Amino acid sequence: MKKEAIAPFFATLKAANPMPVTELEYTSVFELLAAVLLSAQATDVSVNKATRKLYPVANTPQAILDLGLEGLESYIRTIGLYRTKAKNLLATCEILVKQHGGEVPRTREALEALPGVGRKTANVVLNSAFGEAVMAVDTHIFRVSNRTGLAPGKNPLEVEMNLLKRVPTDYLVDAHHWLILHGRYVCIARKPLCWQCAVAPWCDFEPKTPPPAA
Repeated sequence: MKKEAIAPFFATLKAANPMPVTELEYTSVFELLAAVLLSAQATDVSVNKATRKLYPVANTPQAILDLGLEGLESYIRTIGLYRTKAKNLLATCEILVKQHGGEVPRTREALEALPGVGRKTANVVLNSAFGEAVMAVDTHIFRVSNRTGLAPGKNPLEVEMNLLKRVPTDYLVDAHHWLILHGRYVCIARKPLCWQCAVAPWCDFEPKTPPPAA
């Protein structure tokens, strides 16, 4: 994608969705952290379904610890890899209580030190909870960045670094939400819906997918 195409690409995404947010449901920084941890290799829909039952009962690190492993598993067993995620979430809660006064830390280093929290999860929390201009590269963003030519890269970290270089400052805070939603609903994995795509004029993907036959 040519440099001069990037600003209109994002201006178009912004016009369609001026205030994008994550589709994970949360009411506190800890709820967001827990939801993102649970969402690895799972859909936001499945996570929201589980946390709607979990959070009214336990939505703080200490309350999660009080549930214990079996108690926590009973709420999240519908999420993929729930046993591993339950252990990681409990271990994370223990660190939050013992080392951070029950609060979610605001630095990447401290976030990535939590069990089950990698760079992508840390970036989601830093961006969505604390408003930092970081890029959480998931499968959707990786695909859209490569397919459109916006920020090609061989791995998520390379795409992340290229996005930080190429996305205009005015769009950087919200860029990862726009790209995720675009990848989830328009620039989908199997066959992009190019005929429905508002940013197709600036996209390098060729040939564009034609509309299905009537």
